[in-house]
Parts: sequence; C-alpha cells; structure tokens
Amino acid sequence: MVKAWFMDNNPENPCTEHHKTPPEYVSLDDLFESTAVEYFYINPDDRSKLDIIRKERGYSYEDEINCSEGCLPNFEEKLKMFYQEHLHTDEEIRYVLEGSGYFDVRDRNDKWIRIQVNRGDLIIIPSGIYHRFTLDTTRFIRTKRYFVGEPVWVAHNRPADEMESRREYLQKLENKQFTQKIY
Repeated sequence: MVKAWFMDNNPENPCTEHHKTPPEYVSLDDLFESTAVEYFYINPDDRSKLDIIRKERGYSYEDEINCSEGCLPNFEEKLKMFYQEHLHTDEEIRYVLEGSGYFDVRDRNDKWIRIQVNRGDLIIIPSGIYHRFTLDTTRFIRTKRYFVGEPVWVAHNRPADEMESRREYLQKLENKQFTQKIY
C-alpha cells in the first residue's frame, strides 16, 4: 500500500524519506482532497484493472522508462531535472513495474507531501500541480508512462502561476470539482 507524508525542510539528499519529527502521514483520502492526486494499486500479475482505467480515461499511448544509472543516459543530470519543481499541462500517469521512488506534490497550502511508489502502484498527477520526482536510496525504478494521444512531456518550472493549466487546477481544487474514481 502506498505511503504519503508531509516532508521536513531538510534540503540534503532528496533520496531519503524526509519525514517530519514526529512523522505526519497523509491518508489517501486526504491526499486526494488536498491535491487531487489519484492512487491505485494494480496487481502486477493481473493488470485487467489497468486496462479498464486506460480505456475509461483514454490513455492511448504508452512507453516505458528505466531510471537507473546504467540505463538512463545523463543519469545525474536527469535526476536533477526530475527533482526541479515543475508542472505539466497534461496529467502525469506512471505505473511502477519494478523498483521504487518518490513523487513530491504541493498541497493546497503549498506544503510538500511525499508519496512513495513501489511495484504495482499507479499514480495520476493532475495537470497544473507543482510536483517533482526522485529515486529513493535504491536508485532504480522502471515505469510505464501513459498519455492521451501523442505524448507531451514538457516541464514548466516554478513559477508558472500564469499558465492556464495552473489556474484551472487551483480553481477546480478550490471548488472541489475533482472526482475520485473507484475501480
């Protein structure tokens, strides 16, 4: 089961857990309520639930990324880029095939929530939310990336508050217009 918690403010080694003292965990319901991030566990041995989600949400394109020192060109540069706070104009959808890592997202009060993802976890990060990604201390993750139509993966580093996707995200979050799907 996925774990999420509020992060401490220590800027050192992003690959560690960064719990506050004492730890402040965030339930999946609170995570959705404060960020609109959706999480699903998909059994790696039975991906029929994933097929249903893909069809219902229109994810027509997929690829795979292996984020490890031996497989990702310019590994250290890419990790720094992934960890830079940014947003996208489309959802970011990742299904973890192997390994583990952290997605950090800003909640409605602009506080960081760290979400640990492992094999079988599917995370859907809405467009317009500030977020970042890093590996954990294992320094390996292999994921499927899903897109509606042709892949668009452009990161807009913070500040990007003037962007339409950011304004729409904040308005929908404020007006509780996101709907949490149950599969």
